Amino acid sequence: MTKPNKAPLKATPRFASEKAERAYWESHDSTDHLDWSQAQKVSLPNLKPTTKTISLRLPQHLLDSIKSAANSRDVPYQSLIKVWLQEKLHNH
Repeated sequence: MTKPNKAPLKATPRFASEKAERAYWESHDSTDHLDWSQAQKVSLPNLKPTTKTISLRLPQHLLDSIKSAANSRDVPYQSLIKVWLQEKLHNH
């Protein structure tokens, strides 16, 4: 996005900490400092999404069935659960 008034871009300040930088960008418009029309897409192929550990109570028979299905596919059962959940979300 180019600034409509074509004002010169401001220099990006130096920050003493990540906390100070976060506070600054929460209250300032980045288009005062960057010409987003010049931005380029970047690919980060080795970036892994963060994960969160959860506790899930399942009936034993359901867990046994999931483990059996995972075993027949030669994958860990937790990985299979994640795949199934992702598929369900995309098909919903």
